[in-house]
Amino acid sequence: MSVNIRNATLEDAKGISDLIVPLTKKYVCPTCDKSVQDILLNSMSEGNVANYLSENYQYVVAVNEKSEIIGVAGIRDSSHLYHLFVSDNYQGQGLSRKLWERVKSEAMISGNSGRFTVNSAVNAENIYLSFRFIRTDG
Repeated sequence: MSVNIRNATLEDAKGISDLIVPLTKKYVCPTCDKSVQDILLNSMSEGNVANYLSENYQYVVAVNEKSEIIGVAGIRDSSHLYHLFVSDNYQGQGLSRKLWERVKSEAMISGNSGRFTVNSAVNAENIYLSFRFIRTDG
């Protein structure tokens, strides 16, 4: 598996949205109330991702040998892990950890002292626990 992790650019907004929307529909939406699903999916639109890339968010993408975005991690204000998604075909190979470590490292270079937060879907909790996040609520 030849994968390159690099900083995301504004040109990646569509590719990021195209990756995370179907994964959210498949894995996250079934665990949340129907009333928030459209809001959640809209927050991941190409336009909103472009806004994140232009604001106080840092994104990295994993791209395969065909330059397709197969993973993404986004952190807000160098402290809140906002997005972490890996394509189904690349899950279970340590890519989410590599993406997390990259945005975490960049956040710490930007001044974070090592304290991070994340809002996790129920079925993703174990991955965050393995990254040493601590469950604090519901």
